[in-house]
Amino acid sequence: MAAAPRPAADAGDIRVSIPAGPVTLPGLLAVPGGAGGIVVFAHGSGSSRLSPRNQYVARLLNRAGFATLLFDLLTPDESIDRRNVFDIDLLARRLAAAIGWIRHQPAVAGRPVGLFGASTGAAAALAAAADPALDVGAVVSRGGRPDLADRWLPAIGTPTLLIVGGADPVVLTLNREALDRLAGPKHLAVVPGATHLFEEPGTLDQAAALATSWFAEHLAAARAGHAGVADRGARGRR
Repeated sequence: MAAAPRPAADAGDIRVSIPAGPVTLPGLLAVPGGAGGIVVFAHGSGSSRLSPRNQYVARLLNRAGFATLLFDLLTPDESIDRRNVFDIDLLARRLAAAIGWIRHQPAVAGRPVGLFGASTGAAAALAAAADPALDVGAVVSRGGRPDLADRWLPAIGTPTLLIVGGADPVVLTLNREALDRLAGPKHLAVVPGATHLFEEPGTLDQAAALATSWFAEHLAAARAGHAGVADRGARGRR
């Protein structure tokens, strides 16, 4: 088994606190110069904003010009109860709170938002993307459990990329079934030889490259769409 990847030199992480109803959640915000979008991470069960794999992917996204936000979906007390880890409604509400918080941060306000989810966090990302009010521009799932978001899948018009390891047969089957139920632009990418955690040499880099390409394509389109709406609104006020 390969060792967990080490994060690359950071892009200047800022420690932040995100209000989410009765709780406040700690996070790490990185905003490279000229960021064209921001990717919010939703970690899987038993993980946190300090997940070495998600931090590694975040650094690669930073290098590609994306801002990133990694934050804890649950408080330490909440995470003790395993029911909360699989409460997709709760986790999606936490993601919605983080997206709402982003909209008011000068460093990233107005940037299109993408979601990157792993394991159960991917289900939360899909559930959040189903809410048109959140205006999510793209979703990427790595080794995700989209079956846990089954009731939301037909309502998701957001471009969605499902990345699964070729040596993760059960999750691969679940993702293939979910792909058929997604309503919007979608693609299933299989990384050969990767197991559920993408621990094999080079497999996480492949997943990160796929995610970067997906966000580059679809968040750029979302930004262009927002600019077009703003331009039409400005012309209408003349």
